[in-house]
Amino acid sequence: MNTAPFSRKPMPARRAQRGVTLVESTVVVAVLAVTSTLAVPSLGTFKGRQALHGAAAEFETDVQHVRSLAVAGNAALRISFDARDGTSCYIVHSGASGDCECGPAGEALCRNGAQAQRMVGFPSAGSVALSANVRSIVFDPVRGTSTPTATVRFTTQGNAAVHQVVNILGRVRSCSPGQSVPGYKAC
Repeated sequence: MNTAPFSRKPMPARRAQRGVTLVESTVVVAVLAVTSTLAVPSLGTFKGRQALHGAAAEFETDVQHVRSLAVAGNAALRISFDARDGTSCYIVHSGASGDCECGPAGEALCRNGAQAQRMVGFPSAGSVALSANVRSIVFDPVRGTSTPTATVRFTTQGNAAVHQVVNILGRVRSCSPGQSVPGYKAC
């Protein structure tokens, strides 16, 4: 039996589609909206933790610097802590414990001949707050020690915290309660 090969007229090729459909565009916009909604809170948390880490590192550096300045200048220096109306700060100064405090405009106010060398403030509207279990720490110029030992707490609004424990030798140990900040040991 002789059969003829199947022959058909070829169909014309479909034209390539250009652009995207309305449905495809809507799906892309919806995915971007969901992704950005999830990313925004974590970005805020990340920024708060970075500010917390920076404040803690700055304080640790200042403690070592004040200890060195006290020994090099053969004069006692202290770091005093002050907090009022939600604003907190620490001040590096000479003089007695209550001689310097944070001013309302973010400046150090000193009396009785005390001189402020440095002040670091944390405004109430900022992302980091400071608290300490002592009013001040004095650095002895002869022994290079600090008295009393202290725990300084840096916290964010999201309850992340870094504690800086200053020992009698002026060394700082850092930890985070419940490891709320990655990179720090648990307190």
